[in-house]
Amino acid sequence: MQTSAPERTGSVQEALAHAQRLLKPSPSLALEQALEILKFDPKQADARFIVGLAHAHLGDHEQAAIALRRAAELAPQGPAWRALGDQLTLLGDTAGADAAYAQSIRASVRDPALMQAAIALCDGKLAVCEHLLRPHLRENPTDVAAIRMLAEVGARLGRFDDAEKLLARCLQLAPSFMPARHNYAIVLHRQSKAVEALREIDILLQADPLNPSYRFLRASALTRVGEYDDAIGIYQDILRQYPDNARAWLSLGHACKTAGRRAESIEAYERCVKAAPNFGEGYWSLANMKTYTFDDAALANIEAQLARQDISDEDRFHLHYTLGKALEDRADYAGSFKHYDQGARIRRAGLHYDANETSAAAREHEALFTRDFVSQRKDWGSSAAAPIFIVGLPRSGSTLIEQILSSHSMVEGTMELPDIIAIAKRIGGGKVRGGAYPGVLAQLSKDETAALGDEYIARTRVQRKTDKPFFIDKMPNNSQHVGFINLILPNAKIIDARRHPLGAGFAAYKQHFARGQGFTYDLTDLGRYYADYVSLMARFGEAAPGRVHRVIYENVIADLEGEVRRLLQYCGLPFEPACLDFYTNTRAVRTASSEQVRQPLYADAVDHWRHSEPWLQPLKAALGPALNSYGNT
Repeated sequence: MQTSAPERTGSVQEALAHAQRLLKPSPSLALEQALEILKFDPKQADARFIVGLAHAHLGDHEQAAIALRRAAELAPQGPAWRALGDQLTLLGDTAGADAAYAQSIRASVRDPALMQAAIALCDGKLAVCEHLLRPHLRENPTDVAAIRMLAEVGARLGRFDDAEKLLARCLQLAPSFMPARHNYAIVLHRQSKAVEALREIDILLQADPLNPSYRFLRASALTRVGEYDDAIGIYQDILRQYPDNARAWLSLGHACKTAGRRAESIEAYERCVKAAPNFGEGYWSLANMKTYTFDDAALANIEAQLARQDISDEDRFHLHYTLGKALEDRADYAGSFKHYDQGARIRRAGLHYDANETSAAAREHEALFTRDFVSQRKDWGSSAAAPIFIVGLPRSGSTLIEQILSSHSMVEGTMELPDIIAIAKRIGGGKVRGGAYPGVLAQLSKDETAALGDEYIARTRVQRKTDKPFFIDKMPNNSQHVGFINLILPNAKIIDARRHPLGAGFAAYKQHFARGQGFTYDLTDLGRYYADYVSLMARFGEAAPGRVHRVIYENVIADLEGEVRRLLQYCGLPFEPACLDFYTNTRAVRTASSEQVRQPLYADAVDHWRHSEPWLQPLKAALGPALNSYGNT
């Protein structure tokens, strides 16, 4: 007897409900049940959604993403978009995740007046979306869906402060709106407000303790505040559940590397590339240990991955950087530079960096921070004397200086803190360059400069793990803000880390940075940036003589004790022999030089750039007079 359509429908619904109940206790059985339903009805969106969730529970995130995308296509107003965003986040596809989350927002909108704005958001037409949302919110100020959508526009435009305020308002109106809380936690995290982000993440985890996206975000936030053991524990716990998750192995490797757990870091990176053989960042992370050696078989595998046509640009440039480092270690300098150059070109093509903007900003700082301006405000700012700033070009020996100073009993090492730049950006109306900053600083009162200095101290307190009287902020890009630092923190120390311009330039050019440093992927941009930096530091030196202490990397290599004694004298610290034995310091180090500063000094690296000098002509040309003045200005 043939089963009627209503009976079949009822059977499908019962099977779906049964599969749904099986998801947590037995995802493999839930998967089996859902696949059986799909044999009967291949367009059953709920069954496809369960297939995606089952794959996610089983740790197969690629298959989960495929199934969830199909489920979302079959039922665009259903819940699959948000689940797809979570899976793409785990796979490291940030752009894809953002697009899926935007579709999730669109799916949640039922108000016809908001549908057009949601469509614009999904199409990346952010200005159109904002133009539609603002009048709607004037008429409907408590519409949390619209508030969340406008916050998403702000976040995508990099206006995180605006997004934060909107999401805080959204949660004030609807505290149980968990997707908005997730957005709020991400926005806080992206602004380096790790403590605030952790509070929101804990609320999310109370509602969904096993959500891997929340757990990843919590581990990442914990690393921001130096809680590496807790972060490592979370990654290890996730990997027990998802042992083939390459992104989790990569994150575990990063955390272990920073914490000085070298062997565990290498093992994690090797597991990463084993789980995902085309994952370029995994290979680069091994190369970026600086002390890791690839054998012939590993090099052949990397070259085979690079020869593939189906890998992303991100994987491709990471593989080029990896081969550059591997061939440099083998003294194949021509082949090495070729790969560094190819990697840099691909990376540069995906970035917005304008050297003219940097030069214009440097001229603005030079014009503002004159001798008269500085002397008229010499007793302004916060009285705090704890910060020691180390500035300069990345890869110029700043981590070595930090390691030396943090080996002193009175100094605590932290990390490259984003707080000076964040405060400057806020003052500038959301821009560090091309906004009201730095000109607006001339309008500040004495009390306002003191408040800004105190704000910096308060913001960085989360990074302090000891009661030592001094701490280090090693953000190299603070070289663009020395006048601002002097204005709000006149008692802070400022150390300028210098290295031969070609040595510093080449070291930066062959380094892929996880974020920022957009000027390092083109030799001409690099030379211009260095020349602007030298000029700015020279002008500030004229305005505030003796305010900055310069440390030349080559001099440290030649006379460690002499340079250390001069450095400590500038900082007002007594000499301690431990500063000469800096490589025995077991503190966490969060830069590319983390493994190098855990070894005694060696002179071989000083002139290593000379092997690649034949290809550095664009850098030389852009440096101009700065090429020969690095130790004298």
